[in-house]
Parts: sequence; C-alpha cells; structure tokens
Amino acid sequence: MTVARLILRSLRRPASLRTTTTTSITAAINPQSLPLQSQTTNLNILIPLRTFVLSSAVEQLDPIKPDSLTDLDHGPRLSLHNRVQSLIRAGDLDNASVVARHSLLFSIRPTVFTCNEIIASMYRAKRYLDAIALFNYFFKQSNIVPNVVSYNFLIVSHCENGEVDKALQVYQHIKDNAPFTPSQVTFRYLTKGLIDAGRIDEAVSLLWTMIWDGKGADSHVFNNIISGYLNLDNLEKANEFFDELKFSCRVYDGIINATFMEWFFSKGKPKEAMESYKSLLDKKFKMVPATCNKLLEVLLKWEKKPEAEALFNSMLDTHNPPVFPAVNSDTFNIMVNECFKMGKGSEAYSVFKKVGKSPKSKKPLIDMDRERYTDNGIIDSVFKKIVNAPMAKSFSMDTMGYSNIIMRYCENDMIDDAEKMYVEMRMKYLSPDVNIYKTLIDAYFNAGRIDKAIEKYTMMVDDGLRVIPTNANKWFSNMIENGKILECEPILSKMGKRDPKPDATTYDIVIRACCGALCYERALFLLQQMVDYDVGIAPILGEYVLEVFGKMGRQNEIYLLLNAKCSGYKENMSPFNAQEYMVVKPE
Repeated sequence: MTVARLILRSLRRPASLRTTTTTSITAAINPQSLPLQSQTTNLNILIPLRTFVLSSAVEQLDPIKPDSLTDLDHGPRLSLHNRVQSLIRAGDLDNASVVARHSLLFSIRPTVFTCNEIIASMYRAKRYLDAIALFNYFFKQSNIVPNVVSYNFLIVSHCENGEVDKALQVYQHIKDNAPFTPSQVTFRYLTKGLIDAGRIDEAVSLLWTMIWDGKGADSHVFNNIISGYLNLDNLEKANEFFDELKFSCRVYDGIINATFMEWFFSKGKPKEAMESYKSLLDKKFKMVPATCNKLLEVLLKWEKKPEAEALFNSMLDTHNPPVFPAVNSDTFNIMVNECFKMGKGSEAYSVFKKVGKSPKSKKPLIDMDRERYTDNGIIDSVFKKIVNAPMAKSFSMDTMGYSNIIMRYCENDMIDDAEKMYVEMRMKYLSPDVNIYKTLIDAYFNAGRIDKAIEKYTMMVDDGLRVIPTNANKWFSNMIENGKILECEPILSKMGKRDPKPDATTYDIVIRACCGALCYERALFLLQQMVDYDVGIAPILGEYVLEVFGKMGRQNEIYLLLNAKCSGYKENMSPFNAQEYMVVKPE
C-alpha cells in the first residue's frame, strides 16, 4: 500500500477517528522517546519476584532465527516435546517445566515450540509470573531463540498481569531487534491490554500503527476498540469504527455483531440487538465456527433459544468438510451444555449426535449404536475397517467433545450415561485424556462405586497417562479407606515405571497402608522402588519402616536396603539419611 494512499485514506476518515497526537502515539509504542523523567530507567523492573533467572526479557537479542518445524520431526528433541506435552495435558505444569529445564543439563535443547507450549500452559492457568519467568529462562539465560508466538505469550502475560507498559516495551523490542515483525495477534493482545487499563486512545493509535505498518485491518483488533467504546457507552464512536472496519477489512467474520448484540441486550434493547443479528444474516456469507459459536452463546445467554437452534441447524447444514467446516466440538459443547442448564440432560445425547439435513451436509455411512457397546466388546476386522475408512461425515467428534459431555453427565449424577460415552469414544479409537479419566474416577468414588473407580484408575495408568500427585494421593486414600489396600500396590508400581516418578508422599501413603494391613512384602517392594528410582525417602518414613520391620527382626534388611543407594530428593523433601538409623550388625 503506497504512502499516498494511506494519506488519502486518513483524510477520508472523520476527524474524531484520525490519529491522536504524536506524543500519544510515541508513548504507546516507544516509552524511551519520552522525556527522561517519564522513562523507565531500570529495565530490571520487568523481572517478577518469582523468576528462574535474574535478567530482563527485553534485553534478549535475536542473533539467529528461531527453530523451524523440521527441528521437531525426529530424535531426542521430539521425544522431549511429546513428554512435555503429555505432562501439560495431565495438568502437571510444574513437572513439565522441570523436565524441559533439566533437559538442558543433558545437552538436549528444547525447541522454541516446546518452550512455547510450557509458557502458554502457564498463561492459560493464569500463572503469569511463571510464564514471564520461563520466557526469561529459556530465551535469555539458555539462549534459545524465541519466535513471534513466544513474544506474544510474554506480551499477553504482562497485559493480564496489569503490566501493559512492560508489554509495550516488549513490542518495541520486537520491532528493534527480532528477525520478524509483530503479528496481528500481537496487536490484539496490546489493544485489549491498553483498553483494560483505561487507555483507549493509545489502543486506537496502535490500531492505526498496525494498518500503516502493512499488517492490514484485523477485525479482532477493531472488535477490541469497538467493545472498549461500548463499555464507555459511546455508541457513536463504536459505530464510527464499525464503519471504518467495513472500509478497511477485506475479510470480516461477523464477530463484532456479537459484541453489539451483547451490549444492546445488556442495555435492555433486544430489538436493536436482533436487528444487528439480522443484518449479519442478511449478508449471507459463510462464517467460521468461532464466530457462530460466539453468536450462539449470546443468543442462549439472552434466552433467544429458537434463534440459537436455527443457527445451530444452519451450521450443521452448511458443514461440508473438507470444503467448508462450519461446526467444531465447541459448537456441540455449547448446545449440549444448554440442555443440562435447562434440566434436559436426557436430550443431550440427541443434540450431541445431531447432523445436518442439507444434501451438502454429509452424513456418516454408519452410526454406531451405543446400546450395543459392552465394556469388553470386540470389533471384528471388517467392522474395524469400516469404522476407520475415509468417509463423508457430518462431524467427527473429537476427544474435547466427549470430555465435555462426560463431565456434564457426571455433574448431574448420570454416571451410566457417562460410561456409555466413554465406551463409545473407545470404540471410535479416540483416546480418553486425563480430564476424562479424572472425571469418571471422581464420580465413581463419590457414588461409592469403588470397583469401577479402581478399574478406571488402572486403565488410566495402563494408557500411560500422567497421574499428578494430588489426584494419586486422593485416590489411593479413597481405596485404602474402602479396604482396597491390595489393589494399590500394582497401580503404584506401574506408575513408577514411567517418568516423572510418583511423588514421595504417594509412596508414603501406600507403604504405610500395606504395613498396616500386614502386607510387608508389598511395602518392601515399593520401598525398593523408591530407592531404585531416586524418589526421596523422608526421615519420618525411614523411621517408620525401621520400627515396623524391626519388630519382626528384619531391621538390618531395611538398613541394607536404605544404605544400598542413598536416594535423591524431590519437591524440597529432605532425603533419607541412612547414617541416622545405622544399625550395628551383630558380631
């Protein structure tokens, strides 16, 4: 786009929409150019108190380009990435961080994609200081080169932590040093951060900067501005920017209509809200699922159920993969959740399996009848080929969709229905995730169905999924309280064969229970695991087993075991010191 065209476009805008003063723009994107008394003189203020390194993210230089996807296609770095991802999916963010950081000690450098996964998981968990600190550790201290996604998560973490000025400094650093330019996502995060901080004029300046820098108009950035003005009850300004969006944006996905609808509904103006919705539908352009899902949420929130159902049906009819996917699992989750919200859980399954009626909306060649499923059902090779064969489906439900409906069933004490959904997804060769297993195990324990809970716990471990210490300790305690002590050791032993190893507290709980049930050999076997796997043995546990086995005249056996290999320690737990419990061998 030429400079002359930009100038002409600027002059065509209403005066109220032209850029703010030069000082305002400069303050938004380059604080260092302000008078000295307004500058941040010490960049170390960017460091949170909880940090892995004592350095600032904005001091990071980018001497080489970031990793490419080819760096993650094989070998130890791919294995590390997969291991970190599995821990993140299990909700074990701390161990995911530890595994990635410790890999550097063994010369296995995590790729930028692995680092981004961990930082993103910390951000999603609202652990903003940890996300910022990990950015510093990976990309400053360890000299891994960040990409624009890395910086975007740093920026949004600063913004969500109420540190928008630090986010702006990172933005300026990208412009000055990185081998790439800020992305549209960068501007989305910054404009929202500025608006949340009550600095909408600076957000507007940044919007024009984005366009002038050749990034093009982004409807989500415009949506941030429009939403900001609507929250200030300035409908006139919001409409001006909406008009500008129509002029500037080549692709508009309709998300802003949902913003206007929400505002009109909140102001007691349902007529205006629905007029905005109708004007969107009249355009008759295809909308991506994310946009339609937002519209569904607004319609359902404000009790426009018929309109929501009509939109849902239209999405199903339009869905024509791979040409145009019009629905996703979030779409079904919204409608399924509405069934439970209205107390109509019995209707959820029919909504979950709903397909379009349009000839273009392809239906499955087969639709397995869940009533035929059994826990030990066997699918013959022919049926298996049919299930896995490429076929035109209305929508192939993913694990997220199954996870949601299973959770809703369990919340409403419909555990048998949840179990049927679990079996169905296994029959479709989808792998249940940690959240599905946790939901089912908790539900079975709460319902007093201990054997089913143990069955699911065993299957979770057999599937190689990580059981975080909090859940492991809770479930083992439940098993012990219900007299299922003998079933604990096999599960814990399997957990011990995978990394990261179970927590020392988990072993402590089960070992004490085995001793209390006179299952001494099982306790001894688990104690041996702790030593072999370098799981820290706390002195209090060492004292306990020495006392228990000492009463049977087996104190020296424990002494030899503990002395055979002093265990390491984990999670700030003091390692067992065998010298404190040294037993003098008889002459």
